[in-house]
Amino acid sequence: MNLLPAWLRSYRPAWLAGDLTAGVIVTVMLIPQSLAYALLAGLPPEVGLYASILPIVAYALLGSSMTLAVGPVAVASLMTASALQPLAAAGSAEYVTLAIQLSLISGVMLLAFGALRLGFLAHFLSHPVISGFITGSAVLIAVGQLKYILGVKVAGSDVLETLVGLAKALPQTTPVTLAIGGASLLFLLLARRYLAPLLTRLGVPAKAADLMAKLAPMAAVIVSTAVVWLFKLNETAGVSVVGSVPQGLPQLTLALPGVSTLGQLWLPALLITLIGFVESVSVAQSLALKRQQRIQPNRELLGLGAANVASALSGGYPVTGGFARSVVNFAAGAHTPLAGVISAALMALVIAALTGLFYYLPYAVLAATIIVAVTSLIDLKTLKEAWHYDRADALSLLATAMGVVALGVEAGILMGVALSLAALVWRSSHPHMAVVGRVPGTEHFRNVERHAVQTVPGLLALRVDESLFFANATVLEDRVEALLAHDPSVRRVLLICSAVNQIDATALGVLTQLERSLASRGIEFTLAEVKGPVMDRLRSTELGQRLQGKVFLSVHEAFEHAVQVGN
Repeated sequence: MNLLPAWLRSYRPAWLAGDLTAGVIVTVMLIPQSLAYALLAGLPPEVGLYASILPIVAYALLGSSMTLAVGPVAVASLMTASALQPLAAAGSAEYVTLAIQLSLISGVMLLAFGALRLGFLAHFLSHPVISGFITGSAVLIAVGQLKYILGVKVAGSDVLETLVGLAKALPQTTPVTLAIGGASLLFLLLARRYLAPLLTRLGVPAKAADLMAKLAPMAAVIVSTAVVWLFKLNETAGVSVVGSVPQGLPQLTLALPGVSTLGQLWLPALLITLIGFVESVSVAQSLALKRQQRIQPNRELLGLGAANVASALSGGYPVTGGFARSVVNFAAGAHTPLAGVISAALMALVIAALTGLFYYLPYAVLAATIIVAVTSLIDLKTLKEAWHYDRADALSLLATAMGVVALGVEAGILMGVALSLAALVWRSSHPHMAVVGRVPGTEHFRNVERHAVQTVPGLLALRVDESLFFANATVLEDRVEALLAHDPSVRRVLLICSAVNQIDATALGVLTQLERSLASRGIEFTLAEVKGPVMDRLRSTELGQRLQGKVFLSVHEAFEHAVQVGN
């Protein structure tokens, strides 16, 4: 049995240049992001660096995407902070231990889901709910970082409290911190929008210009760190800096959670697992399609699970696939996960020898990096499209976003899922039903209210466009009775089941009672186009016995029968 991953067994030397380039570029991008997202998670900066080494290697061994860049991301960092801040003081040893255990629990869940082949969980959360969750999280994150831009201390459990606290703390703003943070924020915003076109006009190839624009955060880090160091602004102007970052590779340890810790962390871990998996698969699939490659969701579960367990072993916190880094990795020419392995090796070098360079890095610049990164996640386009196409989906998106902003991460996502399920049940409980007739000269049957069709006197042909279950069975019965009351001449009711994939026990009881009621009034009840699996279950029932000889293969056959019997 060959334990090497398939991409490594079939590796081509021609791919090496692209993988090396991508590995270096992603590392340059990953350094400020790792530090910033650790800050967002309420963790010491080195924890973000630790989460950027072994997890990448573990994913490379088991994951299925050739270009997904795994590591700390904004949303998972926010969810980590949301889960742990009620349990321990941010940055404390207990807090760090809980973050490590959260990563371990999430990793074990992902591995278990992968072993059980539950890759379909990627479709468990609807796109509007995911969009609403990420949008709400982006707002929550951006507002929470403003205190670092202003250089003030503000406590707030939600956006409103934080904004009120910021307003009250404005007089205590540190001017130099605001200048550094504001300048960095402005530079990053302008770089994101205008730097690539500017470089292109100056003669830089479009691909290289786009990559250089995405590396603007590293430029902001280097320049601001140099300015603070040169003028000692941390001492003379009160600028908050990262300070000493422990040098040296992390020790491999396994901090197993106790029963009480499991009870506190299993739900946050599950939400991080689901959100991280869905987000990663979405990014990986979009990039794979550009190269006619395929993503295996079950392998993704194993790869992400291994990455999170590796993060826990090396003192990190929950990780997942990052959108921005993955896009840069792809654009920089990565062909295989070797690019990620190279990035991990370079990050290990940084941690082993270069962490002293981060001492004068201002927190305000890390906050600006986070704000610019997350504002691009606010998805107003999906909201607009959903509002015009399906208000229920749009309301689910809005409710999820507002729930995250007002009530917190866990409450927001649970609210979105609940609303999505409620919308699904509501739609299913109000199925579209149409009385149909024959299109003249054909064997096609269409809605009598939409098309000029022919009907058979005394025949009511009703098509129901939904599976029948407890929530909509009586709706069907009421519709049939209403149509019969409107046309007392009806002697035959034909139920067209071409869209019915299942009939549950409640619906079976309603149909059985309906058939008996119709028979007592001298009205024949028949079915057409019943799917094989549905018919297999009906045969052994009372309804199936009573309908022997009254189930037709096609609507055309049922219409012909009605014409013959009528004549």
